[in-house]
Amino acid sequence: MPLTHPLEAHWDASLKTKAAGIRLIALDVDGIMSDGRIYFSASGDELKAFNILDGLGLKQLMRAGITVAVITGRRSPLTEKRMSDLGIPHLMQGREDKKEALLELIGDMDLAPSQIAYMGDDLPDLPALCFAGLGITVPNGYWLVREQADYCTHCSGGQGAVREACDLILWAQGRLETALSPYQDHQT
Repeated sequence: MPLTHPLEAHWDASLKTKAAGIRLIALDVDGIMSDGRIYFSASGDELKAFNILDGLGLKQLMRAGITVAVITGRRSPLTEKRMSDLGIPHLMQGREDKKEALLELIGDMDLAPSQIAYMGDDLPDLPALCFAGLGITVPNGYWLVREQADYCTHCSGGQGAVREACDLILWAQGRLETALSPYQDHQT
């Protein structure tokens, strides 16, 4: 019996068409992969939380042949460690001009904008989000970004929003059931 994603009713034909052609997803970190809050200890150590659901979703995308990249305006050893742990091949930190970073990233990839998804939540993300063929944001993102995005996730940043975007792309490409099947073959 085919699986039905609980959000399929919110994913219309236009969104499915855009997501079906995606070959690269580029993501912001703070507010997308985390809830946007940064914690500092008394000794000045930085702490932030990443959602484990997002990590598996990104691994599923990479297994499906979709390139994953992270473009962030801040530099953080925590971000570097998390991306390394996930095996994300492209990490661009300290990049305030995210569209320029995205253009550099795709320079040798032979990708059209229609093959790129960008997920961000604030004004520095807006030019990259509008350049990409599929712009995704979160409900806790800045209002203007939500207004310009092709899709606003139901989950907030840091609360599974990236996983939702991964599911959308895999679903639109007819690969979600395959990505989920190893976890369902437990019945004897």
